[in-house]
Amino acid sequence: MTAHPPAKGKPPSQEKVIATNRRAWHDFEIEESFEAGIMLAGSEVKAIRAGRADLKEAFAEIHQGEMWLSSLTITPLATSTFAPPPARRRKLLVHATELDRLVGKVAHKGMALIPLKLYFNARGWAKVEVGVGKRFKKGDKREVLKKKIATREMRQARED
Repeated sequence: MTAHPPAKGKPPSQEKVIATNRRAWHDFEIEESFEAGIMLAGSEVKAIRAGRADLKEAFAEIHQGEMWLSSLTITPLATSTFAPPPARRRKLLVHATELDRLVGKVAHKGMALIPLKLYFNARGWAKVEVGVGKRFKKGDKREVLKKKIATREMRQARED
């Protein structure tokens, strides 16, 4: 058997995605996203590598000049002797200049910090992609849905 040649264009990503927050794209209009490191205990890293993380209810906040991730649930492994609480607050590691810029953005009415995905980068470090956005209003959601349907129908008409 021969190996397949590498795909043309973009090189393959070395990151291993553990959990995604698909609901965030549905409930929020994400303006930008950035990468942040996350402080974890040793047993939490093993649990994340086993895929035991859940971002559904997670949110990020800035408190006393530091960024924190709350409600990220990491279910401990059965073999762990030291297991911190599954839904504890975890500190996010962000450069000070980035944090200052985010404080200004979040100060605007309705802006929020939403974790989008949890992954291990090419170097093996746990990272969180955090998005800055605002919650859709009910009418806004309807407009976005109409646009998605219209573009899908146009794409299908071109393919036929």
